[in-house]
Amino acid sequence: MHASANMIDIVNAQRKIKLNLAPIREFVAELSRSVNEAENKTLSVAFISDDRMRQLNKIFRGKDGTTDVLSFPWSEPPAVAGGLSQQIDNIQPPATADGSDWPANFLGDIVISAQQAQKQAAENGLSLEGEIKQLILHGVLHLCGYDHETDDGEMNARELELRDKLGI
Repeated sequence: MHASANMIDIVNAQRKIKLNLAPIREFVAELSRSVNEAENKTLSVAFISDDRMRQLNKIFRGKDGTTDVLSFPWSEPPAVAGGLSQQIDNIQPPATADGSDWPANFLGDIVISAQQAQKQAAENGLSLEGEIKQLILHGVLHLCGYDHETDDGEMNARELELRDKLGI
């Protein structure tokens, strides 16, 4: 499907919000060049419905309600990322040159509620694309091991620094 070694899957698995995936693909490719923690890594991003996000948030975080973005860092199959890939239609971890399904440089999966992204974009005075870029950046930092719920502000500081660097 993709020829490059840096395989990034962007999947639109929802129908409520119209999305232009081309600039999102470009942004994710730029992230893997600009964020040293994610350099030369691959990942998948799926846009899903609010209902599906509510289900995933309950299954994986025990929280009854929707959220904007969830990150599923890859560890080893069939870990959460593998389970998620199988649960969301059309998402598969990128295949590797040697034919194995789980490349060592696969960071994991990010899922975004397109409806939440649109709502937050309006609330924050951002374009939908701008909000999605911020959510993807947030998700990538989680895939790289950052956790704003347990750190002393390191993730937030890194996110603000990268937003500035990336112009989002």
